[in-house]
Amino acid sequence: MKKAIFALRLALGWLFTYAGLTKIADSSWSAAGYLNNAGTFQGLFAWFASPSNIGWVNFINEWGLLIIGISLLIGLWVRWTSIAGIVLMALYYFPVLNFPMAGEHSFIVDEHIIYVLSFWIFIVSDAGRYKGLDGRKVK
Repeated sequence: MKKAIFALRLALGWLFTYAGLTKIADSSWSAAGYLNNAGTFQGLFAWFASPSNIGWVNFINEWGLLIIGISLLIGLWVRWTSIAGIVLMALYYFPVLNFPMAGEHSFIVDEHIIYVLSFWIFIVSDAGRYKGLDGRKVK
């Protein structure tokens, strides 16, 4: 079981690291389009996408993805970054939710829910302790 969770941690870590890096590297990238097309909580997501907020929203999105990804890859602070990952994935999920459809091809459950469940597994299994820096011995 530990090896499977470790493999999941590395895979999700790489996915998030790459997503963060590509957003940081693309100066034209913005979450505004995604947020402005929200199917649920339109007012909240329009507020996030407003000109006065989109700068910090993009920054937190880009760097949040990168930090969560690196944390998972090296196994450091996995519980804390998994909580951040759950929050971030909830913020990704609700804009595409047009209940009961989540996006064009999903009924309630989409990839964001799968990511949330993966983060939950990392929290309850203490995934950073197996081949990660959370398991290091501090003297």
